[in-house]
Amino acid sequence: MADVYLPPSVDGEQLQQLRPLTAPIRITVQPVGRWFEARFKRQHHRASGSLRDSTQAASESSESSDEEVSLDSDDDDDTHLQDLDPSDWKNQDHYAVLGLGKRRFRSTDDDVKKAYKKKVLKHHPDKKKARGESVDEKEHMQFTCITRAIEVLGNVSKRRAYDSIDPEFHDDIPGVDDDAKENFFEVFTDIFERNARWSKKKRVPKLGDENSSWSDVDSFYQFWYEFDSWREYSYLDEEEKEKGESREERRWIDKQNKAARQKRKKEETIRIRTLVDNAYACDPRIKKKKDDEIKRREDKKKAKQDAIRAAAEERERERLAAEEVIRLEKQKQEDEAKAKAMAAKKEKEAVKRAMKKVRKQLRDICKNNSYYAPDEDQRVKHMQEMEMMCEQLSHTRLSELNERLQSSSEADAAVVFQEEMRLVNDELEKEKQDELSRQRESQAAKDGPGTGKAKAWNDNDLKLLIKAVNLFPAGTVKRYEVIANFINSHSTSGVPRNAKDVINKTKNLQRLDPSVKEEVNKKAFDNFEQSKGKKDDVASAPSERFTNGAAEKAWTADEQKRLEQALKTYPASTEERWDRIAEAIPGRSKKECVKRYKDLVMMIKAKKAAQQQAAKAAKS
Repeated sequence: MADVYLPPSVDGEQLQQLRPLTAPIRITVQPVGRWFEARFKRQHHRASGSLRDSTQAASESSESSDEEVSLDSDDDDDTHLQDLDPSDWKNQDHYAVLGLGKRRFRSTDDDVKKAYKKKVLKHHPDKKKARGESVDEKEHMQFTCITRAIEVLGNVSKRRAYDSIDPEFHDDIPGVDDDAKENFFEVFTDIFERNARWSKKKRVPKLGDENSSWSDVDSFYQFWYEFDSWREYSYLDEEEKEKGESREERRWIDKQNKAARQKRKKEETIRIRTLVDNAYACDPRIKKKKDDEIKRREDKKKAKQDAIRAAAEERERERLAAEEVIRLEKQKQEDEAKAKAMAAKKEKEAVKRAMKKVRKQLRDICKNNSYYAPDEDQRVKHMQEMEMMCEQLSHTRLSELNERLQSSSEADAAVVFQEEMRLVNDELEKEKQDELSRQRESQAAKDGPGTGKAKAWNDNDLKLLIKAVNLFPAGTVKRYEVIANFINSHSTSGVPRNAKDVINKTKNLQRLDPSVKEEVNKKAFDNFEQSKGKKDDVASAPSERFTNGAAEKAWTADEQKRLEQALKTYPASTEERWDRIAEAIPGRSKKECVKRYKDLVMMIKAKKAAQQQAAKAAKS
């Protein structure tokens, strides 16, 4: 409690009474506040003067008296110091060394100084000796780590560099997933608050909540998309510039350090941008804004469409009415067509059943009469002829044939069967000849007049053409020129062929019936045999192959593949090479393998020779 007195009057001062004073009031003043603290310090140190003088005196007194230093540190556990290596001081946690591991970057400069002084009083070798404690090399190393910590944290620029790479700070950012979208504010609020410490601008907007206005949300993302970070990475420099022995070396070290800092700064910028992008993608407020904008545009578009639709509804009704009339008419026509198709289908099925019945009847009659053949070979042939008649004859002719066969005796039935068989073969032969004549007339019309002998192809040339087409498949360079050269080299007709002649004849052969092609090949083979003078010998004295009743079997793709693999597996130096190759190909003898190999060699040589001739002709 204190009494309050008015100041005394000054000589010569004119006083004037304005109004009477009110009754005095007693006020209780509590001893709190910084001014009370300053007064307490002055009384404690028996000093006088301003607060600054008293504070300075208190500071000087604290420096002179080590026993009065006291700091409530975050962590008084010194076990952390025992594992530190002074040579690896860059990787030590300087805040933890000074006992500020919990407060870290929030510690003030005064906190750092007090923490350092406390550690000095506890770990300085001289202080320990004064207390009668033993001091070894380990204590010296611990105190060296404390010295390194104050060198970094006691310097503003060095502490800023260390805070930039604070080991307790995690650079992890959440990704774009269901958990981040469902718990957006719980996931991203703490992340943005932790990263806000790097902003050069002190007023960092908050993430807010789902009730934040759009202006606040837009300001938040605009700030973070333009985020300006003070974070720098000079603490991570691999080499110190001052250690350079010459100016050139110091410049090189500085250049390397700057490049590394710029790279880390760029990565930090990308990290912050990724954080903002992920938050923007998961923010429900952004999604709501986009949905509202889409809905607004859709509503506007819908209103416009409704206006257009209202004007077109009447026309649409009229159009639908007209379409309904057309649809009913079309439905009626479709029903009629469907009924006709159904009737046709039933009729077709009836015909099919009738054909099946008469064909089965013919087969049964022929089977019961041993196909009207005296031996097995004739029986097989008549069986094939019977199947051909089943396919070629109509229902009426088959029915008549069945009646004639059933009403006749066995001998007469055989004559009827053979007569009908002859008629069918004659009809087929006539159809083939007519088709061949039409194709020849069509080809002659395409070739035009004046071609004469130059367009005629004999059987030997046709054989060479078919062989060359198989020898030089599609994809061969200048295929038809190569084929023409091959034919000109092996033909005995003396008629030169060019690529155009080969193309026209190839297309003509492709349009022919397969049986006609087979006939052409057979004629070519017969002519070849006649030219060699071997046909009579074959007729008079059959070879072993024809005696066995089977022609030379063609090589399949699998057998060709096995032959090629066996040729690679067993080289020319292998003993009994062809016997082993024949064992690798089931169903083939040694003689057949050797013959196939020689044929392939001749084909390859002929192919190469034809290609070389075509290349020479193109160059000339």
